[in-house]
Order: sequence, then C-alpha cells, then structure tokens
Amino acid sequence: MASSTDSATPIDEAVRQLYERYRSAESDAERREIALEMGKLDGRRNADIYAALEDE
Repeated sequence: MASSTDSATPIDEAVRQLYERYRSAESDAERREIALEMGKLDGRRNADIYAALEDE
C-alpha cells in the first residue's frame, strides 16, 4: 500500500519538515526563524497545507 507521502511534492515535504522542526523547537528564537522560512514557502503554497498538517 502506498503512503500518503508518496505523491507529496518537494514543497509539501519542505513544509512538513519545517512544521516538525517548529513543533520540536526549544526556543522562541528558533521558532521565529522557522516561521520565517515557512513564510517564504507560504508565498508559493496555499494555506491549506497547514490545515492538512494540523489534521494529521
């Protein structure tokens, strides 16, 4: 059976990795840096990806 990540685009995967890094960040400064990276990707992606990650 194929996993749901088999069809993920490189941007989807980058967002997923950033989200996981954000969740495991140990400081506000680290979270802010990751949030800025997420903002850059958000310019290329719809906010729906964040909603999908929250539902996982």
